[in-house]
Amino acid sequence: MKILNLPLARSRVDRAEHLRSDPIALEALWERARVLHFDGEKFLTTATDGVRGLRYLKNFEAPDNGEEFFLGLDGNQPYFLFMSAQIAGEEENYKTLREIGGLLDDLQIGLAVHSQGLGNWHRKHPRCSSCGAPTAAALGGSIRECSQCAVQHYPRTDPAIIVLVKDSHDRILLGRQKVWPEHRFSTFAGFVETGESFEQCVSREVAEEAGVLVSDVRYLGSQPWPFPASLMIAFEATILDPENARPDGEEIEEIRWFDRDSIIEEIQVGELLLPPKISVARAMIQSWYDLVPLADGSARPTFESIETPHTLESWRK
Repeated sequence: MKILNLPLARSRVDRAEHLRSDPIALEALWERARVLHFDGEKFLTTATDGVRGLRYLKNFEAPDNGEEFFLGLDGNQPYFLFMSAQIAGEEENYKTLREIGGLLDDLQIGLAVHSQGLGNWHRKHPRCSSCGAPTAAALGGSIRECSQCAVQHYPRTDPAIIVLVKDSHDRILLGRQKVWPEHRFSTFAGFVETGESFEQCVSREVAEEAGVLVSDVRYLGSQPWPFPASLMIAFEATILDPENARPDGEEIEEIRWFDRDSIIEEIQVGELLLPPKISVARAMIQSWYDLVPLADGSARPTFESIETPHTLESWRK
């Protein structure tokens, strides 16, 4: 089984769980930490040769009002997240993960994904769901603890499947949601319901959104999707009744079959907008596209070589 190399599943940081319960050790690490700054939506960045990356602060450069959370170690170098309002005068240097995610290396993408998911969870859970009292960050920010009943609350991750639907001729089926701009198509996805397995969710979502029946399911990989707190579990599914494919008319308003030639043709003429580089959907489509070379053995044109800045920018919004 070949597992996809998914863009947001890359990380080289050791989360060093054993240090979270040691406040003295965390204080010492904070003194020499590289600190990411996040305002709840955007990261403080820097541009090197025109390429955006995360900007690291020293602990004393962090604003006065905010919270610090331990992210882990890269070798002996500690990393922390500091979450507060934007630093005055730096507004133009704050960028979203969607904007910069495709430009970050393994270290920075791992830090950014962890930071966004963790930071937003803290921001949205200031009170205890058991008694309603205020909560506070504990164990380096890995949990929140109630000030009254001492219940510990852990960050929640919502599992969702995402599936590349294929027929017996190795065509892929893509759908377009009503809320998307014209020509935007992607793979099918949905949240796992209570008491449901991943495989059951794949079959249900494909039947609901595209009207076809899954005959075979293969696992492809997984990656976090912190918009706001999902874990995308990727599958490839073969169906036997492509003639029955139809959109549900509610969430999905249009579906289309593509082979490797037609997908390039549609991108070139502006009739197809693919998912962004940081998405699981893009990685699945790319892996399928690359699997079969041209008949003469030459390389297929890449998606990036024919996509326009306009289409790429529309996905970042």
